[in-house]
Amino acid sequence: MPVLDLSVSSVDLTRTICDIPSVSGDEKVLADAIDHAVRALPHLDVYRDGDTIVARTNLGRAQRVVIAGHIDTVPVNHNLPTRELEEEGERMLWGRGTVDMKAGVAVQLKLAAELVSPRVDITWMWYDHEEVDADLNGLTRLSRTRPDLFAGDFAILGEPSNGQVEGGCNGNLRAVVRTHGVRAHSARAWMGENAIHRAAPVLGRLADHRPQEVPVDGLVYREGLNAVRIRGGIAGNVIPDLCEVEINYRFAPSRTPDEAVAHVREVMDGFEVEVVDLAPGARPGLDAPLAQEFVAAVGAEPRPKYGWTDVARFSALGVPAVNYGPGDASLAHHDEERVPLAQIEDVERGLRAWLS
Repeated sequence: MPVLDLSVSSVDLTRTICDIPSVSGDEKVLADAIDHAVRALPHLDVYRDGDTIVARTNLGRAQRVVIAGHIDTVPVNHNLPTRELEEEGERMLWGRGTVDMKAGVAVQLKLAAELVSPRVDITWMWYDHEEVDADLNGLTRLSRTRPDLFAGDFAILGEPSNGQVEGGCNGNLRAVVRTHGVRAHSARAWMGENAIHRAAPVLGRLADHRPQEVPVDGLVYREGLNAVRIRGGIAGNVIPDLCEVEINYRFAPSRTPDEAVAHVREVMDGFEVEVVDLAPGARPGLDAPLAQEFVAAVGAEPRPKYGWTDVARFSALGVPAVNYGPGDASLAHHDEERVPLAQIEDVERGLRAWLS
């Protein structure tokens, strides 16, 4: 088992944990290393569920903050081990997981070890299976077995936000739109009905759709409705009798899941629509007193989070939550994933100053 030295810098710790591959479903080695490291800290009470580790201070403070980060990544594509490089005069750490989101995890581990007497009680969460179906997410499992561990007055997700505060997140809906036809030999196409051709209006509606910009509690969220996959046909000489267009709808957190479904069905009126995945968004959560203190302490100007993150889980439980971590989210999952070293250090300083 790799050993994590939590006394090294957050940059060096980022490098170490990125070089421990932990693609979704294969997090055990890293989870074991985190578990071993935090159990050695006498000021923390540690609980483990699968490959999710929770460490808590219990100092009797009046308020509690939950700080969480996922330890899994999307698959590696020749981008490990990590390496340092320079880009336009800025030192960067390159490699899978540097942005999404092991730099944030490293900062959290560093602070969990060193903040023995923070001004608020802290619940640290490091969890598995974030990059795959929601049913597999470590927080989903933990919310069923130990919902009490989510209790808090404010939550921070270390998702990449360029070292700025990103409030809430868009909701996420996936649906499959189906068109049907009749199979025939492609040499006698007039004897069949081409299901792929019948999907043309579906693609046309999506191409013509204009995303809305929706103000929510002072932040403006940009929506999106797009085709992300298309399937149809069984052979090169057969007219297809079925075509499936998978669409993805990122909707503003002011919409309920039911309203999001209704919008997709309205756009796709006349077609068969099956919703296959649906996750509500989260409002910015910036009106909570602790959130306002945090934003002021780190000197950030809040922005909206367009992608879905686990802030939505905390929001659904009545815990206001924001995203705050190093790295540019546009480089998450990218083969050239890389994070500025200065951002890792800045996020550590920001969190340390606010929590101390």
